[in-house]
Amino acid sequence: MKDLKLSTEQKAAYNKDGYIVVKGFLSKEEVELLYSIATGDDVLKNKAFDFNDQTGKRTKLTLWFTPGDDAYGLLTRSEALVQAVQDLLGEGEVCHFHSKLMQKEPQVGGAWEWHQDYGYWYKNGFLFPDALISVMLALTEASVQNGCLQVLKGSHKTGRIEHSFAGEQQGADMDFVNEALGRFERVPVELAPGDLLFFHPNTLHMSEANTSDKPRWSMISAYNLSYNKPFREKNLSCITPVQTVPNDAIISTGAKGLSADRDFLQKEDEITLKVK
Repeated sequence: MKDLKLSTEQKAAYNKDGYIVVKGFLSKEEVELLYSIATGDDVLKNKAFDFNDQTGKRTKLTLWFTPGDDAYGLLTRSEALVQAVQDLLGEGEVCHFHSKLMQKEPQVGGAWEWHQDYGYWYKNGFLFPDALISVMLALTEASVQNGCLQVLKGSHKTGRIEHSFAGEQQGADMDFVNEALGRFERVPVELAPGDLLFFHPNTLHMSEANTSDKPRWSMISAYNLSYNKPFREKNLSCITPVQTVPNDAIISTGAKGLSADRDFLQKEDEITLKVK
């Protein structure tokens, strides 16, 4: 794992564009460990559920709130990652809202509508979008062919757009999206395994279905500053400061998969939570 220190230029780019990419954050060994857990751990498999797009294609998702001492918890609590989040969000105590493992399989992995993370999190009662952030880690290659994330560069400046249900997903008001598509550059965010994408909760983004013969697996962690206490969110992880661990903890501790008693999201509880 890199000792990640964001530059002044990177922080300025995040504020201007609504996202930044960090290449090669994890080593090949770390990526292989995390991917082997993702594909082989029974708990992660048993706690996953499907989200269908409007054509019937599906994406599997496993989501949990409190980070533990497993490999994924150690990743989200690593000094490097937490410090990078701190650098981008500014003053306040960094808390882990939730993490989710996204499983977009070959040929069947579904699309996600245009949306903003804050379009969902607003409904959880978070008042300050600038105190929230999403961090995507690529576990496999993410390309245009297998349905990588696409962003509208700078669209976070528009503020929150109203969201409503489209099938099993919530999407942004398409009148606003179509207007934004004519004003902002549409960027496919292609990532190699171990790369990171940081993006603002008001950045408009979507992903196409995976019609390739390669899987697209990723983990997305949401962080919040402790002062941004939501009034409609029952899970306390989002206001509990992260207890950081050394950057080598994933490998040095021999950590494995998640325990079955972790606070996983159940599909029936999903209504106000953001998924991709």
